[in-house]
Amino acid sequence: MSMYVIGVLALLAGLYMAWNIGANDVANAMGTSVGSKAVTLRKAIIIAAVFEFCGAFFVGSHVTGTISKGIVDPMLFKDVPNEFIIGMLSALIAAGIWLQFATYLGWPVSTTHSIVGAVVGFGIVSRGLGAIEWGKMLSIVLSWILSPVCGGVIAFFTFRWITKNILATEYPARATRKYAPYLVALVAFIIALSVVYKGLKLKLSLMSALLMAFLMAVVCGLLVKFLIFTASRSPKSALRERLWETEELFKYLQLVTACYMAFAHGANDVANATGPLAGIITTMTKGVVVAKAYVPDWVLALGGFGIVVGLATWGYRVIETVGKKITDITPSRGFSAEFGCATTVLICSKLGLPISTTHTLVGSVIGVGFARGMGALNLKVIKQIVNSWLITIPFTAGVCVFVYAVLKAIFL
Repeated sequence: MSMYVIGVLALLAGLYMAWNIGANDVANAMGTSVGSKAVTLRKAIIIAAVFEFCGAFFVGSHVTGTISKGIVDPMLFKDVPNEFIIGMLSALIAAGIWLQFATYLGWPVSTTHSIVGAVVGFGIVSRGLGAIEWGKMLSIVLSWILSPVCGGVIAFFTFRWITKNILATEYPARATRKYAPYLVALVAFIIALSVVYKGLKLKLSLMSALLMAFLMAVVCGLLVKFLIFTASRSPKSALRERLWETEELFKYLQLVTACYMAFAHGANDVANATGPLAGIITTMTKGVVVAKAYVPDWVLALGGFGIVVGLATWGYRVIETVGKKITDITPSRGFSAEFGCATTVLICSKLGLPISTTHTLVGSVIGVGFARGMGALNLKVIKQIVNSWLITIPFTAGVCVFVYAVLKAIFL
């Protein structure tokens, strides 16, 4: 009977975690698009829902490290599978609680770091400090600096280039039409590589992946060039050269990168909910702890559904912070931030460096604001966000210790 109850609790906890991932983390994809008014909140929710679910269900990993993320070896619990099950359940609940609290306050935090902190708490309370891979933990701490700095630097120089070559010219709309094919080609190249490596995870050689991405970039660039060349030229040329028209053109570029980020997020971060749940299900089914667990389709669907519901019900809170409270966002600034984020995630993923998409995007938004001067940044909001990053791991670790103690007293 107790195992049946635990199984039901695990399903509810997995859905709760997925709901909170959608509420907090999906702002990575749509926050700047809403903030720049490239798309309304309602449309952003619909677009993100489609791409998040598709990424989670069709591309989400079917084989996952049970949750450990390399922090705690599951084999330490091979003789006590029930203890492992309770630990994973505690981790899901603790991470979900922190994410809900952060979302309520509008703080964009890392869902990956949230679940990692919870696992650290479980590892320490059950097996002591020696159970934690502290080298891996150090790399995660370093990512707090690496992620936002890299994203910020790329976004900063991207926006400065756009300002110099497009926005500050005498005829910005004409300059946009000139450079648009190349910008689209560059974005297509980055997205194609990202989908291959971060999304679909195809087993292709580097040269094959580069060639595929290059061909995609050429096709997209030529298509945009053709559309611009064949577009009718309005006799009201003065209207076409206004700065607002340039921003209107950047809306389309921004939406493309936003859709990619939603797809990639669903594909990768759904594992923060489905990984621990799959570990629990596998352990309960086989009666033994395994290093890696198979994720059934229905679990991926559950995770995708939870993310979509979380986005639709509470996603606006963090979207408002990312899109409006850090700095004023226009489509060109939003494009620069999303391009900086997508590029950083791709490069760091291939180099094997730990990275948080949330931290990267926030850093990218800060970089865009900094390109306009310190006065363009809301330093109070930035300080609150950084503080929330610093307390994520100790908070979730502490909550997990408490939840684990309660569940262990009830079921073991």
